[in-house]
Formats: sequence, C-alpha cells, structure tokens
Amino acid sequence: MRSVSRRREIRSWLMDMDGVLVHEESAIAGADRFLEVLKAREIPFLVLTNNSIYTRRDLSARLRLSGLEVPEERIWTSANAMAQFLQDQRPHGSAFVIGEAGLTTALHQNGYTLTEREPDYVVLGETRTYSFERITAAIRLITDGARFIATNPDATGPSLQGPLPATGAVAALIQRATGVEPYFVGKPNPLMMRSALNAIDAHSETTAMIGDRMDTDVVAGLEAGLETILVLTGVATREAAERFPFRPTRIVESVAQLVPELESASADAPADA
Repeated sequence: MRSVSRRREIRSWLMDMDGVLVHEESAIAGADRFLEVLKAREIPFLVLTNNSIYTRRDLSARLRLSGLEVPEERIWTSANAMAQFLQDQRPHGSAFVIGEAGLTTALHQNGYTLTEREPDYVVLGETRTYSFERITAAIRLITDGARFIATNPDATGPSLQGPLPATGAVAALIQRATGVEPYFVGKPNPLMMRSALNAIDAHSETTAMIGDRMDTDVVAGLEAGLETILVLTGVATREAAERFPFRPTRIVESVAQLVPELESASADAPADA
C-alpha cells in the first residue's frame, strides 16, 4: 500500500494512546524515547483517548506504571471534548450522566450540573457496569425531551477475558428504544481533533495525528485536515488498511521510527502556527 505523498513541516503532535504508546498496559518499544524528545524539544503534543472512564490524572498515573511519563495536561479524553462542547453549546447547563469519574469530573469542571430532573442533556459515556435502571431513566428523559449525546461510538472495548459492550452498543439500545439518534463527540468525529488542537493552540496544517486504527484515528485526522500517520503496533495491518477508501499520509512500524525525525528538527522552530 502506498501512502499519500504529502509531507508537511510538523510542529505539533496528536496521538492515540492504546496501540500507539501502550499495548495491554505495557509500553510499546520506543514510545518512551518518542515522548522524551517531544518534551525535551518543548514540542506541543496531546495524547488522545476515547476512554471516558478515567480522569486525565488517572490516565497519567496509569501511563507512569507502564513506564511512560505523560503530564496530565498532555492528555485529552472524549470526556474533556464532551465537556468543552457542551459548555460551548449551552453554558452552565445540566445533564443526566451514565458514566464514571472521568466524565462527571470534566462536566463539573466546565460548569455543568448533574441532575435527574429535566436535564438539558442525557450524556452517555463508558462505565465498568451499565445499570439497567439508569439506562431506563435515560430512555424516559430522552422521550420527555432531553437531548441525547454520547462520548464515543465504539461498540466494544477490550478486556483480558474478551470484548465488552461499550458506549456505542449501549447508545444503540437507547436509540432503538427512543427513536433518537445520539451525537457522538469522540473519535472519529473531527470535533475531538479540533478541540485538542485548540487545547494546545496548534494549527491543523502543521499537526500530525498518530493512530493505530483507520476507522477512528486516521479518518478523524483526515477530516480535521491533519497529516495522518498509521502505526502497526495496534490493531491495523498494511493489508487491512488497504481495504479502506482513504489512506493515511504515511505508515510506520511504530512511533520509534519517528524519533529521528523529531531529533533532526530544528530546536528553534516555532511551536505554534
């Protein structure tokens, strides 16, 4: 498979977490050096994840246990993108939430009130245990007029025992019961990319998105106007990538291959666009 032959000066980096930096709680070879160079050169970057369960502080601690040092302010989750979006749409609104601390904390920090009475939104995120009682409450609130929004469309998530139902699967259940389609904020919605760019004051023309999935990372980066880099340390293979109607800008074996590029970049290059 040939990659798109377009190269830019990259001044900022966005990257997925699972499959790019870590795999099953272990750091991917070369990921530590890649992050070290980004930090040493003071190159703006964000680690992105559709996982809304954990706060940025939680995820920073989990990465540290894997041997990777990523400050919490360098992590951006679908919960953060969700909270920013809602605050922009309806400042100081209210929400009925199905989710965990990552989502509720982000909403609180953006001025939202959590309620079960006449909320502006029903917000669906990831949780370890989906409650039938709360799903039923969500269905009734949406039927009564609450707007339906969800963090991400992933239908399943990984576990050591096998796949688990995730936000997208529960959203489909609620949609079927209400006839109301949710709006998904996380990848592949390019809205998450744009919110991440704004968080580090970066420009799409000089930013790259690194991911291990064609159907979320690459398409989201593509639609947001970023250079896209597919790594082969997660779920994607070169053969599977060829089946998609779009292509990444380039394919590399892992982020370790990008280290020489960072090291050869001018330390005096401007950090913003």
